Amino acid sequence: MNYSYWEIKSWFTNVDFAIIGSGIVGLSTALHLKEKYPKSNILVLEKGQLPNGASTKNAGFACFGSLSEISSDLKNHSIQEVIDLVEKRWNGLSLLRKTLGDKNIGFQQLGGYELFDKDSDLFDNCVPKMNEINNYLKPIFKDEVFSVSTNEFKFKTIKNQLIHNKFEGQIDTGKMMESLLQKVQSLGIKILNNADISYIDDFGNVQLNNDFTFLADKIIIATNGFANQFLEEELQPARAQVLITEPIDNLHIKGTFHLDEGYYYFRNIDNRILLGGGRNLDFKAEETAEFGTTELIQEKLESLLKEVILPDKKVEVAHRWSGIMGVGEQKKVIVKQVSNNVYCGVRLGGMGIAIGSLIGKEIAELV
Repeated sequence: MNYSYWEIKSWFTNVDFAIIGSGIVGLSTALHLKEKYPKSNILVLEKGQLPNGASTKNAGFACFGSLSEISSDLKNHSIQEVIDLVEKRWNGLSLLRKTLGDKNIGFQQLGGYELFDKDSDLFDNCVPKMNEINNYLKPIFKDEVFSVSTNEFKFKTIKNQLIHNKFEGQIDTGKMMESLLQKVQSLGIKILNNADISYIDDFGNVQLNNDFTFLADKIIIATNGFANQFLEEELQPARAQVLITEPIDNLHIKGTFHLDEGYYYFRNIDNRILLGGGRNLDFKAEETAEFGTTELIQEKLESLLKEVILPDKKVEVAHRWSGIMGVGEQKKVIVKQVSNNVYCGVRLGGMGIAIGSLIGKEIAELV
């Protein structure tokens, strides 16, 4: 395709920063770069019609780790590493709320709950560590984070005790990304959609849709689960499948909920239940950058919905979708200068809402 003289002059000339990916990280990077360099010309390039990947496809959990997840992390990470991880997520959520405002992201702090299968000994393993973990986290939250509560939600086939986290919240993912896009564009930052980047190099060459190349002073990769196309890092895509119900009369479930060490998660939204997870049923198949749903996982999600979450109600599934996360052996996000003129912020490990804003700020500080 041949761009016109006007298009090249207005969009592709004197580009200071080319940011690949218009999700939370890409747009937050653009925001902080504009703050740091007010006169800079910033171009954000997005492969999809909408932010492609996880930013508009996630479940909208404003969370920082369940008790079982933190407990599990302590086996593979030092105490300080785990505290730093939680603090980073909490600070990231605070930054997101401050940047856009609670109303603009539909933020509600309804609390979070961890459910435990009746046949599992996970609850008995976690509870003895609760006070210790609360003490580790007290400097961050100034209060006890986790407490034991009872199953007031009429869930079936789970233990009667739940772990409550009063600091956990939820957001409206669509509202959040809409607000972020509006804020970025109001500052004169340009966003190009349907812009598939086929090649970049350290000389600032950016090839668009295999046939047009322009120059940028600095290139920033913010494509998370799709970053393998440009980077050689310890990073894999991970697909997360989700479903949402039709509206439910008198829905009594309010909050965010985690089951099976966080491999399943659900919440209320608009009198519906949004439910996702099941990657652990087939890790290999879900290690993909292809969108789609599978019978195996969707059937499991439906059985959880009808047998555990809402066993006494007739519920219909309205819609199903998937998102692509970026994960690795380590939970540490990769934020670094890759070469002289190329930077990246990738591998958010399913915690994009919590840390995406902060990662954008960190990248801008590097550049």
